[in-house]
Amino acid sequence: MASHESQPDITLYRGFRGSGAYTWSPFVTKLEARLRFAGLSYHTEAGSLLQAPKGKIPYVAISRMDSGPMVLGDSTLIARKLIGDGLAEDLNANLSPTERAHDLAIRALLEEKLYFCVAYERWHENYYTMRAKIFEALPYPAQVLVGLLAYRKTMKTAWGQGIGRLSPEEIHALVQETWENINALLIESKRKKTETSATDATFWILGGSKPSEADAALFGFIVSALVCTAGPRNRKVVKSFPVLESYARAIHDRYFPDYSLWE
Repeated sequence: MASHESQPDITLYRGFRGSGAYTWSPFVTKLEARLRFAGLSYHTEAGSLLQAPKGKIPYVAISRMDSGPMVLGDSTLIARKLIGDGLAEDLNANLSPTERAHDLAIRALLEEKLYFCVAYERWHENYYTMRAKIFEALPYPAQVLVGLLAYRKTMKTAWGQGIGRLSPEEIHALVQETWENINALLIESKRKKTETSATDATFWILGGSKPSEADAALFGFIVSALVCTAGPRNRKVVKSFPVLESYARAIHDRYFPDYSLWE
């Protein structure tokens, strides 16, 4: 168990103004969940892509009493740094080799496949909704220019990754297949939890008594689907599997009671 006796000051840059609510980014919520699983306190700021060390959101600034702020990017690398510095428990430390492989496979399915499917729907099929939200802090003329640049970059990335070469129907089929298989895993995990005498409502993707790294990612992707109005088809799929929402709701109630719940 990590020790928090000398916990540093942590600022999480989420790319969105405000607090007390989830953002549209699955990686922001993933990192927030990881911090809360570790019992680490933090405060949030909007931040900027121009200041982000890897040019993407989220990123964090960690300040200790004996040193200046250390700015880190990439949600996975941030978690590794927290573990390495003894600030967070290694959630996967007690997993078997098979469980570790399953955990990594789930994260890859979400972050390297589903992410691009969802990004295509948001930016290509619902561009104006996405632009208005992502760049709401900018004046309208700047929204038009920056939005066009973001769109072109996203579509170029999607084409190179492969998702951009598929039809909307083919992409939606991949989204459906992904959530169907995640749903099956959660149904089995919930069944195992029901068979125990545990009183809390949370259950975890690998069926254990504690979360693994995959749970932070999965929670982030479910919540992102539920709160983002620029991805209606993805949201509809997630809402069609009640266990996905009950899984996320249990984590919300336990770890995010201060946040507004999705509708």
